Amino acid sequence: MDFVEKTLHSDKVFAGKIMSVRVDTVLLPDGKQSTREIVEHNGAVAVVAVDSEGAVYLVRQFRKPVEEVLLEIPAGKLEPGEDPLECARRELLEETGLVARDWTRVFRYYSTPGFTSEVVHVYVARDVEQHAAAPESDEFLEVVKMPLDEAYDKVLDGTIRDGKSIVAIQHLVLNGLKRPVSKDQG
Repeated sequence: MDFVEKTLHSDKVFAGKIMSVRVDTVLLPDGKQSTREIVEHNGAVAVVAVDSEGAVYLVRQFRKPVEEVLLEIPAGKLEPGEDPLECARRELLEETGLVARDWTRVFRYYSTPGFTSEVVHVYVARDVEQHAAAPESDEFLEVVKMPLDEAYDKVLDGTIRDGKSIVAIQHLVLNGLKRPVSKDQG
């Protein structure tokens, strides 16, 4: 069976700073029509920064859509046409003040493909050095350093509930800190 939905018509209903929304009329594989509400997003990066002791750096910040303070790995949105690695370097420095000498993109994934086009590029940053953080003017966060096994425990006990952080921390634990991280360009 061909599962592809052919777009018959597309209407942009909202254009914002970080995302747009469109409604597509599609032809389904069985010949019927339906609509799809799609959030268009430029994508994002997420970084697991690991120091020489095996500790990881997280940020604690309030997230308005869920009305909670979350513990997450550093992350940020891609500007149109921006290289994901350059974005990852920028976001790590802005949010934590860390600069890394060794960067590996471990994978990329679709955050919520049921309604958004967002792709998240996940990096591991090693050999980190502390500099001054420079969060954006509307960004209020606290940097939290902890051993990787403690971060993993926080994933398992539900303290860390952010998807990109869960996926990235589990990946790092499953692949071990001492073994090389895959250079998969995903």
